[in-house]
Amino acid sequence: MTISAKTTTVENAPKAIDASTLKGWEDHHDDLMIIDVRSGAEFDSLHIRGSYHVPLAMLSEHAEEFAAKMGTRVVLVCQSGNRAEQARKRLGSVGLASASVLSGGVPAYAAAGGEVVRGRRTWALERQVRMTAGSLVLASIVAGRFVSPKLRLVAGGIGAGLTFSAATNSCAMGNVLSRMPWNRSSNEPTAHQALQTLGARE
Repeated sequence: MTISAKTTTVENAPKAIDASTLKGWEDHHDDLMIIDVRSGAEFDSLHIRGSYHVPLAMLSEHAEEFAAKMGTRVVLVCQSGNRAEQARKRLGSVGLASASVLSGGVPAYAAAGGEVVRGRRTWALERQVRMTAGSLVLASIVAGRFVSPKLRLVAGGIGAGLTFSAATNSCAMGNVLSRMPWNRSSNEPTAHQALQTLGARE
């Protein structure tokens, strides 16, 4: 099945759905494919039962290959919806226009009583970004006071970066943090493995 054929199958797929809608789709649509684009550690900590793990960086790098393997009714999930939205736009750029984003992410689905798999708890990537950015700003202000005033420019750089991230709905710091060892999982698939797993659904 080609990508163009898939895009016409679910013509009116909404860009975003809520947890109750996803639960309804699970009960009534055999073609549903849930793609989790978070880091390996986040996925191991909590994920929707039956979802497929394809980290955002991997999906972005191999977007055409993954789009060709995805079903006719795709829901992209992350922690809050931001990374899933980035994934939706990336897949749309290669022809898969029928993907939807789960508003509120996996936590919203779990709160709505959806069936999830829980593991060892870990910090969500968004929380890590806030901690890292805040720590860098605080450290630069303190260093600017006691070491060199020029170090206060680091705080300005962080602020500019966060402003750019909000304006573009992207996050360079998040992309870097997602590659850190503590955000990786021993079960994290390679691109080849993830593609094979998706292909088994075709």
